[in-house]
Amino acid sequence: MMKTIRLQTRINAPVPRCFKLSLSVDLHLVSARGTHERVASGVKSGLLGLGDSVTWTGRHFGMRFRHTALIDALRPCAYFRDVMVDGMFRSFEHDHHFAVMDDGTRMRDEVRFSAPGPFAWLIEPLLRRYLIKMLRRRNAIIKQVAESAAWRNFLEVKPVSKPPASATKHEWHQGRAVAS
Repeated sequence: MMKTIRLQTRINAPVPRCFKLSLSVDLHLVSARGTHERVASGVKSGLLGLGDSVTWTGRHFGMRFRHTALIDALRPCAYFRDVMVDGMFRSFEHDHHFAVMDDGTRMRDEVRFSAPGPFAWLIEPLLRRYLIKMLRRRNAIIKQVAESAAWRNFLEVKPVSKPPASATKHEWHQGRAVAS
């Protein structure tokens, strides 16, 4: 039987910003520093989109784990779902909901998971507490970044320092790089 976790976070920032920060691979890596997570394969930087997958590796419970997640549903600025396609759980689904509030955004997480093996009933309460702690830490970082100028480090396009190969010298000096 799957266990469910529901959390809600209020953020004093616009929904589009909170939504995009939640899809940011780079912000996920910042929020997971304590577990030494890194990207093993898939989307390595920027924002995840529908159909994208990423494999995270990290240290949990003193052991190294791999978790491959796929974004299998996405409604811009309202909802997305990531599902485990490979990893330590028997099953894992995480729904991310976003709603406009008078003072910003309500971000709601719903995680459904089940542990593997014959002793799942013994492991699941421990996993539940651990996942709640991780989600609260991640949501606190999303909130902190979204409510400060730090969000620009994750969402604003950085100026290109050198012209792409497809841009002529004239196009580059005119401030536009046009792909051929």
